[in-house]
Amino acid sequence: MILCIVGPTGVGKTKMSIELAKKNNEIIINSDAMQVYKGLNIGTAKITEEEKEGIPHFLFDFVDPKINYTVADYQKDARELLEKFKNRNIIFVGGTGLYLKAALYDYQFKEEKKLIDYSGYKNEELLKMCLKKDPNCSIHVNNRRRLIRFLEREEEPIKAKPLYDFKVIGLTTNRENLYDIINKRVLKMIDMGLEKEVRYFYDLNIRSKALTTGIGYKEFYAYFDQKCSLDETIQNIQKNSRHYAKRQYTFFNHQLPVKWFNVNYNDFSLTINEVIDYIEQEKTRNS
Repeated sequence: MILCIVGPTGVGKTKMSIELAKKNNEIIINSDAMQVYKGLNIGTAKITEEEKEGIPHFLFDFVDPKINYTVADYQKDARELLEKFKNRNIIFVGGTGLYLKAALYDYQFKEEKKLIDYSGYKNEELLKMCLKKDPNCSIHVNNRRRLIRFLEREEEPIKAKPLYDFKVIGLTTNRENLYDIINKRVLKMIDMGLEKEVRYFYDLNIRSKALTTGIGYKEFYAYFDQKCSLDETIQNIQKNSRHYAKRQYTFFNHQLPVKWFNVNYNDFSLTINEVIDYIEQEKTRNS
């Protein structure tokens, strides 16, 4: 059985994955784009060896942060694991929905499109190219701007179909509580030494995509470049984390078949039991 634990940053995905894995002797595969990188530990809230409780974890902490690890790379690595452990129960855990979709769906990657300079083409030639792209194109030959826009427009993507049988468990909470969790989480990261963690890579002059775009890292790079104060840096990490949580919800709700569960933070075991009951019901229904 393949389970996917998703949800916004800080909601409790890691804890849920461990509890479910212990119950069903499962392995865990990371589906967080930042947790693949070595040394990016505090800012990504990467699981520790102690927290793993002896459960096999894959695709964590294995990529040099100087390297740009792509979605296509993840798709290849995740599918190799799916094949290798096809007779085991598997849990994907993480907040990068695109990684999950790439791994579990017939998700095709487009070749990089070369930019074409249409300035040297006559309108009649542009129209012929448009008709070749779509015989039903009805743009007037004199509307040069629309002809070029039509040629530059990307093809509508074919809706990806799932390649595996899987269930997606989403953990959620109300916005006020989530934002409070995120804000406090960032402060905890600061106390744990996030500034020192980022400074190490900054001093090595590593300007990779992971470090210049990753939340918790890019803000400190700006701080080290003396573009903002430490207080502003912390506030920016909190703000960007909250905005990221919104984007996560948008992707999960539109791209994945998520069954959502409101987390009981006063007694997390109740949420665990609720998820387990749902999984057992699904097993029974599909047997």
